[in-house]
Amino acid sequence: MPTLAQFLNRGGKRLREWVGLGGAEGKARVHAENWLELADKVWAFRRDVLPEREAAELRTRTEELREKYRNRADPDQLTQSMGTLEPVLKRNGGAIYPKTALVENVEFFLVAAIVIIGVRSYFVQPFKIPTNSMWPSYSGMTPDVYQRPEDVPGVLSRTARFVLFGARHQEVTAPESGTITVPVGIARLADGGGKLLYGPVAAKSWLVLPATNREYVIYVNATPVKVQVPQDFDFDWAFQEAFGLTQAQLAAMAESTPKRQGNFGWVTLARRAEAGKAFLSFDVITGDQLFVDRMSYHFVRPKVGQGFVFFTGKIPGIASVMGEQYYIKRLVGTPGDTLEIRPPVLWRNGQPITGALAFAKNAQRADRFQGYVFGPEGRAEHLLAPGDTLKVPKDSFFAMGDNSNNSFDGRYWGFVPGKEVVGRPLFIYFPFSKRWGLTP
Repeated sequence: MPTLAQFLNRGGKRLREWVGLGGAEGKARVHAENWLELADKVWAFRRDVLPEREAAELRTRTEELREKYRNRADPDQLTQSMGTLEPVLKRNGGAIYPKTALVENVEFFLVAAIVIIGVRSYFVQPFKIPTNSMWPSYSGMTPDVYQRPEDVPGVLSRTARFVLFGARHQEVTAPESGTITVPVGIARLADGGGKLLYGPVAAKSWLVLPATNREYVIYVNATPVKVQVPQDFDFDWAFQEAFGLTQAQLAAMAESTPKRQGNFGWVTLARRAEAGKAFLSFDVITGDQLFVDRMSYHFVRPKVGQGFVFFTGKIPGIASVMGEQYYIKRLVGTPGDTLEIRPPVLWRNGQPITGALAFAKNAQRADRFQGYVFGPEGRAEHLLAPGDTLKVPKDSFFAMGDNSNNSFDGRYWGFVPGKEVVGRPLFIYFPFSKRWGLTP
């Protein structure tokens, strides 16, 4: 198997050959290098079992080609020497030569896999934003809702949007004409009031990998219409935008309806459905996909304000709920820091926190940032009320989402152990939205 340097060198030479750089002489020299590398490998592995005559001829033909290569002989001379070397290699190459295309391809991809795994483990790791806890700095799956039929993209536009934004189109079509009714939760907003009820269903990701979707049921008259979306997609966002309602309005409607069942109420919407027509049309835009720097935190201490990626497996408050995965939040506290929330501002060590543009925009509730809020009582464990402070212990960090209204962060489960820190985000490489580029 070639070394990493040989692998990279060979790849570069093959690339130059494929794109035609260097002309006939360049191609001939690339071929000669490959033949010399192969001849040296056959000699190294089989010289002790070759008959003396065959061994001598192998070395003679190899050195003839090497000498012409060193003296920059013309392509015809190099080709002639390669032609005289080839039959010797065929007779004496054993399992090394002639090599089948399958063996060569397996070797190439095996080395490529080793390189990729090494880079991913120690230098740069791809990462996909799972939720909207960091919105609008980073985006998880978001909806793009179409209010009018003429706004719905055609086939070509859908293809382009899939390539550029990872957008997948969905429509909910009425089986008959009539009223639209949905089951909505009755509770405080912080506890899920005003949100549509759903159930988990088994699904496939990329038609192969097992996954779990959310299934919502919307009723047209008494006929159920099922809607499945990815587990991390905020369908309530799409639904509220499509029907011009807020979560608070839906919660109030669920509270006041006489049609109740347990902890939810049947809410009938003002809009009517028409048979055969879509009453809900939207795209699911993929979450931001970015590269994470796994190297720098081995040499420099994480700074408050940086994006902060960590592993959840050793954090009981997350692992017991969400399992083992990678999370991204913003680092707001390092060992010894004291934190306090005075909505909409997060305070650190007695001063409004600084170190990131997101801190300032949250404090001003500017550009879609909604400000910092307390953790919901009964669900969160930290920073619950005015005057509630928190001190970050040794060898630990405290992280929060930029969208603290909708973020399962340190307020709920506490601290990130130093050993679980992975790195910081570097570059959003997909989708090609306005966030594409270096990360905030």
